[in-house]
Amino acid sequence: MSVATERTVRELVLENPAATRVFEKLGIDYCCGGNQSLEEACRAANLSVEQVLVSLASVEQTPDAAQENRDWQTEPLANLIAHIKNTHHKYTREEIVRFVPLFGKVCSVHGKNHPELLRIGTTFAGLAQELTTHMMKEEMVLFPYIVRMEEAVIQHEPVLPAPFGSVQNPVAMMEHEHDSAGNALRVMRQESGGYVAPPDACISFQTLYKALADFEADLHQHIHLENNILFPRAIAMERTN
Repeated sequence: MSVATERTVRELVLENPAATRVFEKLGIDYCCGGNQSLEEACRAANLSVEQVLVSLASVEQTPDAAQENRDWQTEPLANLIAHIKNTHHKYTREEIVRFVPLFGKVCSVHGKNHPELLRIGTTFAGLAQELTTHMMKEEMVLFPYIVRMEEAVIQHEPVLPAPFGSVQNPVAMMEHEHDSAGNALRVMRQESGGYVAPPDACISFQTLYKALADFEADLHQHIHLENNILFPRAIAMERTN
């Protein structure tokens, strides 16, 4: 895989969706920070560009790499929205419910010796509240409009005016909220030392950190699909009609 280091992380992920696994593993921000060049991203993560290029080349050669991701750049926006709702929104809501008793149990046992758990729990509670409201706004306002707009374009009918003006207005708000979510994820990762459970961690403590790491990875993919694919395509569709 020949990659110019000047290309943005976003461009690399759009070209090879399997690259998200590499960036996730290496701690490279491909969702909120997707507009930085690969060279800038590597510098920020203290990584060798050559090392990252080798990793990208190897993931591209994985037998199932080409089959594990649908081409969201060409599929109907309605399909992408359905995928986001049925996969990522569903997962996020289910995990938020799961974390409430899990945090309570772990903090009650280990909170005294590990005060970082209480700070992580507070940060997660704020994030969960923001995400719950965020997803509701998307599902009730932005997503339905994008679906209606696409239907009108396909049927060669006039696109009805949006109640919020240009689609760029709610998109800008959603992206701002994504940035806030990304900041919360970084705080929790830092507080937890990269989600490495301490030697005295019980099974529930270990489960909490593993679940938080999984939650982070899913939210990164979730934000990537919206910031880098859904929103730009919706804006482009609006401009050409």
